[in-house]
Amino acid sequence: MHLLKKFLSGFTLLLAIVFSPVICANNLTEEEMERWLNSDDLEPPNYQKAEVNDGVLFFLTEKPLKSVHHHHNAFTLYKTSLEDGWIKLQQCHSNMDRVPRVQVVFNEERIRDIKVLKSDAIEKAWVEKNTVQLENVKDNARLCIEAWSRALFKNKDGSYRLMNGPFMRKFLDGYFPIHVTIDVDFTATNLQLVSVEPAAQRGFKVTQTAKTVNIDTLFEGRLKTKLTFIN
Repeated sequence: MHLLKKFLSGFTLLLAIVFSPVICANNLTEEEMERWLNSDDLEPPNYQKAEVNDGVLFFLTEKPLKSVHHHHNAFTLYKTSLEDGWIKLQQCHSNMDRVPRVQVVFNEERIRDIKVLKSDAIEKAWVEKNTVQLENVKDNARLCIEAWSRALFKNKDGSYRLMNGPFMRKFLDGYFPIHVTIDVDFTATNLQLVSVEPAAQRGFKVTQTAKTVNIDTLFEGRLKTKLTFIN
């Protein structure tokens, strides 16, 4: 889990999980957001059925004319992950927007060994404790990060859950389209995938093999996913 802080024209913006220079989560307090990140809830606190620009999840069935921010996550599970919850994370962001300074902030207790693998059209990128600092991000920039994330949890019934999100692309009170892909590889384990939430539907494609699953979605609003496994 991680947070993103952005510094633009004197304002400090806060974003949960998803990384984009023009989005933030300003309708929840940082304490409320942290509780949500650590919960099993797929919907945020005070979630109400309203218009899409107020945060209601809306899957898009057609691509926007303009390229949108693409947030790709690749998770690899190992046998040791079942004991300690640590999985390998590779995360890339492309079609980024121009912004003077961006800070990717990970949950300090759930992240370790952060590395910047690649940064294009970004003047400076470096790791600082549990953060990745970016300066002078230019149009269509790309950033790739590698780390170990404690994101796999054992349920009381013996099953396991992998929680991702909330993903969002928000600026002030409006939500904008974002493209999110998630690849999970659990080849090294005896796990079997039993469910994916939300369920597959138009705009939210789920592709499975015996030991992998891919989620590909384009949406507006907030998205949180949960994968459940049995051993």
